[in-house]
Amino acid sequence: MNRAALSSQTGCNPFARVHGDATSRIWTGLTLGSTLVILGILALILGNIAWNGLPGLSFRFLISGADKDMFDVEKAGVLPMIVGTAARVILMSLFVIPIGVVTAIYLNEYAKSTSKLTRFIRAAVNNLAGVPSIVFGLFGLGFFIHFAGGSLDLLLNPKNSEPVWGKPGILWASLTLAVMTMPLVIVATEESLKAITPGLRDASLALGATKLETIRKVVLPQALPGILTGGILAVSRASGEVAPILFTGAAYYMAHYPHSLSDQFMDLGYHVFILSTQSPNIDQTRPILYATVLALLLLTFTLNIMAILLRAKIRKGMRAGH
Repeated sequence: MNRAALSSQTGCNPFARVHGDATSRIWTGLTLGSTLVILGILALILGNIAWNGLPGLSFRFLISGADKDMFDVEKAGVLPMIVGTAARVILMSLFVIPIGVVTAIYLNEYAKSTSKLTRFIRAAVNNLAGVPSIVFGLFGLGFFIHFAGGSLDLLLNPKNSEPVWGKPGILWASLTLAVMTMPLVIVATEESLKAITPGLRDASLALGATKLETIRKVVLPQALPGILTGGILAVSRASGEVAPILFTGAAYYMAHYPHSLSDQFMDLGYHVFILSTQSPNIDQTRPILYATVLALLLLTFTLNIMAILLRAKIRKGMRAGH
């Protein structure tokens, strides 16, 4: 019996196997090369920012404000911008995570996949993820400030000529960012819920627990790391966004920190935009610009690291419980 007949009988073609191995190596090399190119570009960008920003990033720069001259290298500071950016990101997280988690629970645990309402919600979530950020800013201006804020002023302060809620503020900026990052939290939470073994739900229901008790005591604790992953993605996107807050709360300059939810705030991303477009001397303010960008990256990394450490602690506790 010749080799060709033996190969046809055994179902093994050595030439096809060699060809498949070569194709696999080529695609593996292309994938690795693409990854290295992306990492190289990222390292080049971060290295350029660090190289130009570290000389201007001092302790005085981080803990002082811009009450004298925001374009003066010797006097400028970014503490009000750091406080404003951290506050609106934290407020956004308090709004987006509960609503996103509840929506994902409804879609995965209660809604019928064939119903029109479910298909409409999923289509809305998918379309929301592709909307440009500037559109969210205009939405926040029209809905939150003019409609919701104006209605609150008419209801709570009908005799006051000066608007309290019907003007840009940190609350409206945070809500606008929450709407923008909602798809990230919903998708991440739903994928985490789908990854939970159905047997855990069945065992809980078989022991007499209701569906709500099963979700609250069995499903959600198991899905919590995935929920925090969605929160991390939301924080990462919202930290550097400028367009949604441009009309809804960011201030060019403030002599004080925001004291209430209706106050405006200074923001690192918006301050970068100001330094790069409104400076009377671009060359003079370039060190401040790079240092501000570096401060924004460090703040974003800090918020993400805190969330990652919290997620790791929760996972460790879950493993210890088992």
